[in-house]
Amino acid sequence: MSNHRLVYSTDDGDQRRAKQPPPASSSRGPALPKDGVVRVFREKAGRGGKTVTIVRGLGGDLTAIASDLKRHCGTGGSVKGDAVEIQGDHREKVAARLRAAGHAVKLAGG
Repeated sequence: MSNHRLVYSTDDGDQRRAKQPPPASSSRGPALPKDGVVRVFREKAGRGGKTVTIVRGLGGDLTAIASDLKRHCGTGGSVKGDAVEIQGDHREKVAARLRAAGHAVKLAGG
């Protein structure tokens, strides 16, 4: 009998859980350069057609920055990994707010 489709073994337990899941990362796509520039993306893929503004390359307290951006845009959002996600397409508002705070900002992606 071949073990290529083995699901459970009395020796090793559940084989489906033995596989390592892909690492949970908020950064989809290529890695960003470490040049100190904050990049503001618009993303729709994998979100049921909903548009999200993603801010990457920020340092410091992301929770406080996310809270400020959410209040400024009048919408919801969250911090996932090293990125701030704001619901909706608010790239221009977010970029203007970050520039006013002294960050070097680039609009990236769609």
